Amino acid sequence: MSTPGLRERKKRATWRAIRATALRLFNERGFEAVSIDEIAAAADVSRTTFFNYFSGKEAVVYDPDPEEPEQWRALLAGRPAGEPVWESLTAVLLAYTERTADRVLVRKRLRDKSPALAQGASDRRDRFYAELREWAAARAGDELRSALQVNLAAAAVMTAYDRWDGDEPVAVLLELMRTCLAQAGAGLRADAA
Repeated sequence: MSTPGLRERKKRATWRAIRATALRLFNERGFEAVSIDEIAAAADVSRTTFFNYFSGKEAVVYDPDPEEPEQWRALLAGRPAGEPVWESLTAVLLAYTERTADRVLVRKRLRDKSPALAQGASDRRDRFYAELREWAAARAGDELRSALQVNLAAAAVMTAYDRWDGDEPVAVLLELMRTCLAQAGAGLRADAA
C-alpha cells in the first residue's frame, strides 16, 4: 500500500472526524434523534461538507473507512496460494472482523436500537462480498462452487452476528463466527465427498 498524500490524509481525517462525532451523538441520543445538521455543527463542518463525505446518516454508520478496502484486499492477497478457498475465507473473515472490532461493536449496538439502521445494513455489505466472490472465483477456477462458498460463509457470519449480544465483547462474536464457519465448512466437505 502506498502512503497517501497530504490532501488525501486531510480528507480521511475529516471523514473520520465527522464519523466519530456522529457515532458519539448516536450513542448518546439514539440514531433517529440526531439530525445531519446537528452532526455537521458538532463536527464543525458545513452541511455541504457532510454530504461531500457521506450520503446520509446510515452511510456514517455503514460506509467502510477509506482504508478498509485496502485492508481486506491485503488479507486476501496474503493467503497462501494452495490453501483451500474455504480456509482462506474463514481466515479473512475472522481477521477482518478483528481489525474492525471497534466499529463492529458500535454498529451492532446502534442497529439493535434502530430499525432504520437494521434495514440499511445489507446494502453496505454488498461491496465486500462482491470482492470476495470475485477473488474466490479467480482462486478456485470454479465460479459456481466459489460463489456458493462465499454466500455460505456470509450466512455463517450473519448467523453469528445475529446471535451475538452487542453488550458482549467482540471476542464472543469471533468465537460464534468460528463455530458457525466450522459447521458450514463441515457441510461443504461432506458435500464434496
